[in-house]
Amino acid sequence: MELFEMNWPQVAALNKDTPVVIPIAALEQHGRHMPVFTDSMLLGEVLRRVKESSVKERVLFTPLMWLGNSHHHLDFPGTMSASPRVYMDLLIDMAENMIYHGFRRIIFINGHGGNIVPAQQALFELRQKVRARNDLLLLSTTYWTLGGKPYEVDTSLKQQQVGHACEYETSMMLRIAPHLVGDLTKLVEVPFGVAFSPAHRAWITKDRTDSGHIGDPRHATAEKGETIFRVFAADVVKFLERVLAWDGKSWDA
Repeated sequence: MELFEMNWPQVAALNKDTPVVIPIAALEQHGRHMPVFTDSMLLGEVLRRVKESSVKERVLFTPLMWLGNSHHHLDFPGTMSASPRVYMDLLIDMAENMIYHGFRRIIFINGHGGNIVPAQQALFELRQKVRARNDLLLLSTTYWTLGGKPYEVDTSLKQQQVGHACEYETSMMLRIAPHLVGDLTKLVEVPFGVAFSPAHRAWITKDRTDSGHIGDPRHATAEKGETIFRVFAADVVKFLERVLAWDGKSWDA
């Protein structure tokens, strides 16, 4: 169900155990060869496929929130970003709006790496605000972290993780909007590196790459993109089926 298509009495009439999916993405640089709206476009396509599945009429989807936390990309023109605190407050408000309307299952489906920590923190803070409630399910996930391994389905994939404007994202864009992908032949690999793992090093994009991409987009193909979309969309469907099956009280599901 699409929230933007509904009037308020229709929303009010919904079962309040209906999961509410709030898609969150970004508008930020994606190297010299990809559009700044990449994250939002890719998440939009993942969700388009999800909405064709068995959960179509059992989940309420809000419009995609294209503004993300992308301050680490600000050295590259075209990036638009909300600062972390502003972004977390925005996410808290969006989720709290739906709680105010009576809904009990709120899910952020994310499509941008820089949103992962702020989204988790936002829901952590919101849970403290509504700590007297014992009937809420507040979840945040990123579509490429749900367990699917596209490289096992298509063994021609070189990468085994999502980078930035990389083989994965470039393949996905070649699948849905090839006219927006620039010349890949002049690009070079930007290794992921290990930094100081397992510690976490604070970074801005310029610390890691001059071009803006991380990974090796030269290996991208539209065929790989189709596999990646298919795997990740199936992951989201399975995840939402778990949310739908939740009994309303258990810790595990």
